[in-house]
Amino acid sequence: MPIYRFILLVTFLLGSNIYLSAQYGSKPDSSTNTISLAKDSLKELIVVDTSSKKKHIPRIATIRSAIIPGWGQAYNHEYWKIPIVWGAIGIPIYTFFYNNSYYKKTSYAYGVRYRQSVNPTDTTGVESIDPQLKKLDLYSLELYRNSFRKDRDYSVLWFLILWGVNVVDATVFAHLKDFDVSRDLSLHITPSLNNMTGAPSVSLALVNKKREHKLSSLALKY
Repeated sequence: MPIYRFILLVTFLLGSNIYLSAQYGSKPDSSTNTISLAKDSLKELIVVDTSSKKKHIPRIATIRSAIIPGWGQAYNHEYWKIPIVWGAIGIPIYTFFYNNSYYKKTSYAYGVRYRQSVNPTDTTGVESIDPQLKKLDLYSLELYRNSFRKDRDYSVLWFLILWGVNVVDATVFAHLKDFDVSRDLSLHITPSLNNMTGAPSVSLALVNKKREHKLSSLALKY
């Protein structure tokens, strides 16, 4: 190939490349536009999703736990507390029925023995006395009767106290549900200079990095 033809061919190719670059280089690529739109859509989706999060209402947890023990803890998504609540409330319920049963038995036995103390020939109801109580005298039956009655009343009191603790627990932790304890909450300690006295000091700044901002910035890096 003659040298002048080779020079003409190279010049033509270079000119064509420059012309095409001038015509289409400034136009945005369609794939780039698609990626940009996808990023913007993802950003809007993240912001809408975090802003439309259902708010946790402490009053609902209080009312539910007051109606049924453990229901407020379930509303707070603290399901591991439900067996603890029912176990704590179940203890005074069991002791109430236990003490009430023996209170009735000792009270009946005391009545029979008291009639016998007044009239020794009166044996009415002796056969119905509980076998564990037949050997006890009148004074012992009176002590046992009073003791079982006192324990029964205490079990009712403990039942009400533990029910109240269940309500307080659900209410307090419902209020703390929206409290930010994540890694987005940080404490910055910065040295500073007091403008009034000119003395050095230390400033404390509590920084709350919102999750939606963090997620949006990550999404824009794709």
